[in-house]
Amino acid sequence: MYSLFSKLLLIITFSFTAGASIANNDTPEQIVRSTSKDVLDIIKKNDKDTSKMRDLVDQRLSPLADYNRMTSLAVGRYWKSATPAQQDALSKEFRTMMIRTYLSALTLYKNAQINVRGTRAGNDASEQTVRTEVSLPGQKPIPLDFSFEKIGSEWKVFDISVEGISFINNHRNQFGAVIRKDGIDGLIKSLSEKNNSSRQSK
Repeated sequence: MYSLFSKLLLIITFSFTAGASIANNDTPEQIVRSTSKDVLDIIKKNDKDTSKMRDLVDQRLSPLADYNRMTSLAVGRYWKSATPAQQDALSKEFRTMMIRTYLSALTLYKNAQINVRGTRAGNDASEQTVRTEVSLPGQKPIPLDFSFEKIGSEWKVFDISVEGISFINNHRNQFGAVIRKDGIDGLIKSLSEKNNSSRQSK
């Protein structure tokens, strides 16, 4: 399952961010619908230029993803015991991890098609979940849910579920095990080492 998360998570996340423009009053479903085709086109055109792709990914993801909430949910109960500096470091490494994972999956899933299946309400009016399916040639469609929260006038992604399993919950178990063994600084170090190793291998 982790492999499935790793290979699908960021491809679909960037469906929200690669359009020419996103109006502040767009609904989550409109955001997904208006940009999914664009990002898949970008993947097909730029999959051999890793440096360009990395810059494009970072620039276009940052306005929409709520990295702080994503990281705090993934770290779970340990987040409150982290210092502000540790929280900043965790968010930075978590963001880099997501982009790193995305880049490693681009060539495998550049022929994917994204179909929006509807929207359901969240816990309150500030949250919505967009239901989609990812269709890959010769494979059964994979259901994905994208959880949005409204911050001011903007909708931001804070979780993604693959076949009903939350990306955040999936990482919470892994992160918790590292923190219990090596502390919060140990998790920061682990993420940093993996991110640095990936950069050096490019």
